[in-house]
Amino acid sequence: MQPLNDETLHSFTAPLQVPGYDRSALSAGIVHFGVGGFHRAHQAMYLDRLMNEGLAQDWAICGVGVLPSDARMKQVMKDQDCLYTLVIKNPDGSRQGRVIGSIVDYLFAPDDPDAVIERMASEQIRIVSLTVTEGGYNFHHVTGEFDAENPDVVHDLAHPREPVTTFGLITEALARRRERGLQPFTIMSCDNIQGNGDVARKMFTSFAALRDPELGQWVASRVAFPNCMVDRITPVTTDEDRESIAEQFGVVDAWPVVCEPFEQWVLEDHFVLGRPPYESAGVQLVEDVEPYELMKLRLLNASHQGQCYFGYLAGYRYAHEVCQDERYTRFLLAYMDKEATPTLSPVPGIDLDGYKHQLIERFANEYVRDTLARLCAESSDRIPKWLLPVIRENLRSGGEIARSAAIVASWARYAEGRDEAGEPIVIVDRLSERLRAAASRQHEDKLAFIADRDLFGDLIDDPRFVEAYVSALDSLHERGATATVEALI
Repeated sequence: MQPLNDETLHSFTAPLQVPGYDRSALSAGIVHFGVGGFHRAHQAMYLDRLMNEGLAQDWAICGVGVLPSDARMKQVMKDQDCLYTLVIKNPDGSRQGRVIGSIVDYLFAPDDPDAVIERMASEQIRIVSLTVTEGGYNFHHVTGEFDAENPDVVHDLAHPREPVTTFGLITEALARRRERGLQPFTIMSCDNIQGNGDVARKMFTSFAALRDPELGQWVASRVAFPNCMVDRITPVTTDEDRESIAEQFGVVDAWPVVCEPFEQWVLEDHFVLGRPPYESAGVQLVEDVEPYELMKLRLLNASHQGQCYFGYLAGYRYAHEVCQDERYTRFLLAYMDKEATPTLSPVPGIDLDGYKHQLIERFANEYVRDTLARLCAESSDRIPKWLLPVIRENLRSGGEIARSAAIVASWARYAEGRDEAGEPIVIVDRLSERLRAAASRQHEDKLAFIADRDLFGDLIDDPRFVEAYVSALDSLHERGATATVEALI
């Protein structure tokens, strides 16, 4: 077994595929913020595919880490010359390994923010892309407005040449390009937010306008923010993954990525300074991504929430365990058919019924081993964006809401911090203390959890939602998760 780096790259033999192109001939055309598992299983993989076809040689990626926790990725990228192993876990148990070479540099912003800014300000960079999670866009969950009181944002507005946030770094780079007479780059959000490009436009132009109104106008009028829909289940890499990859492929990789075989990227073709020929790698280029986006958010992402809290409370720990239980899959399909699908517009080229059943098959892939803990994390950023819009649309139209309300109730029950066997639950959420405090009061006040208007807006004022929510919460306390799910099939 050998460590993975440029020197050892071509000593690996089949079945491990390695880049068939000269990495030394690549040049970075993209700066990417948030080099986690998903980016490396998705956008970087698509570029590597193009490069293996002799394309996109000037569109390599320079990764950027902004958070202190990104220091580990910085070290791994340095030690491995930005190479990593991507392993696809198929439903039959087989695995396909491939070394991805499309990332050529990695910068850690806390060490040298100016180096990050200057890289983006250089003429070679034409796209700045983002996978900074749903919580990385600094907007209020109910109003949708930019949070100008965030302490890091306040710092960056006062010290624009010494930024600590993604907003500050990217905006300073745009300001320098403007001063130097260069066209702006495209900002491409790849996060799971409805209208992710539109949200990015609003947040970045808001920040830029707070810093300098003229700069804000320039960003609003000159920068492109394409929307896109991205999809590939990418669980957290475990030590077991590292060990099995070393055993099967003979490669010592400190941070490989594992994923399912399914992949999808639907992207609006709106770019200022060009783009890689993504269509040659299987990306769907469209004029309007919204139908695809809502399909994914309300069927896949909301269904993840529909299984994770119920499943965890019942004692399951992996997504495949839940989705190999017919009671839960019937519940998820009922949610998708009767509550989510009526809120969707027609999706060009997609058989929705087939898509929904394919989702269940993907969730049930036991080899992916996607943990419910991962799906339960950061719920305060996810539920308001993925599930609550379904509830609100069905309240307006008179549609069904019983299952959606029950999913909210399962989150509230989960936030109490113990499963049905009395085992403790670690709540991973930026609002964990607030959520736990509210959940602890709901035996005396059944509406305590949904009284948080920053998360739920005015849903507490709707009698139909309150009735459905309380009914599900009572059932969870009295009968448990599985019985609650069965009653809603």
